[in-house]
Amino acid sequence: MRKYSPVLNLGRFRFELRPVATAAMAVAVALFAALGNWQLERSAEKRMLDEDFTRMGAALPLPPASITVPRYQRVIAAGHYDTSHQFLLDNMSESGSAGVHVLTPLLLADDNAVLVDRGWAPFGVTRDSLPDVAVGSAVREVTGRMDQLPRPSIRLAAAPAEAWPRLTSFPEMHELASQLGRGLHPQLILLDPQEPDGFVRNWQVPGTTSVRHLGYAIQWFAFAVTAVAIWIALGLSRSGEPG
Repeated sequence: MRKYSPVLNLGRFRFELRPVATAAMAVAVALFAALGNWQLERSAEKRMLDEDFTRMGAALPLPPASITVPRYQRVIAAGHYDTSHQFLLDNMSESGSAGVHVLTPLLLADDNAVLVDRGWAPFGVTRDSLPDVAVGSAVREVTGRMDQLPRPSIRLAAAPAEAWPRLTSFPEMHELASQLGRGLHPQLILLDPQEPDGFVRNWQVPGTTSVRHLGYAIQWFAFAVTAVAIWIALGLSRSGEPG
């Protein structure tokens, strides 16, 4: 026996409120709207990061490791490079070429260190041909933006290399501190492009742009509208026709 469905007469047309289709539409619209709102939030967050990144404020003295510095805050730090212990951050590309980011510890007055990302350098003919990352050990001041180590979508455990400079893939800061045998600032410094002793430094906010997140949001809201349109089409018929 067919269950009763409310019917709305609209002149030459009639609309039958089908319970199953209505429930499916409600779930779909709620899901698509939630995803759209989430993408709008991500767009706003990325836009704020872009603004922080492009803001050229004065460089502040590097605070102690116990104080968290806002991401992309420009800082200045004094010390000397630990030329004997450098990390080569693997799986980094630039303009389609494979290479590494050179992370050099800057030894501070309190005997701790902060990693300075001196930029991207390419491999040689093979991956075994590591770039020359030698740098002077004189006392210096470096200026750059505070950032964090890149994080992979999936992290695979791997035994650290033994030689220096040490090739490493998506490490945690505490792992690098353990290998150095000294305290490390929880953030690193992206060396300013005009600073000496660096490599390729086309710094930019990683990940999806705010505009693309906005585009994704529009797509999800369009799906919600489409779900409503399908629901209407399923329930609409000409008066006198079977529903």
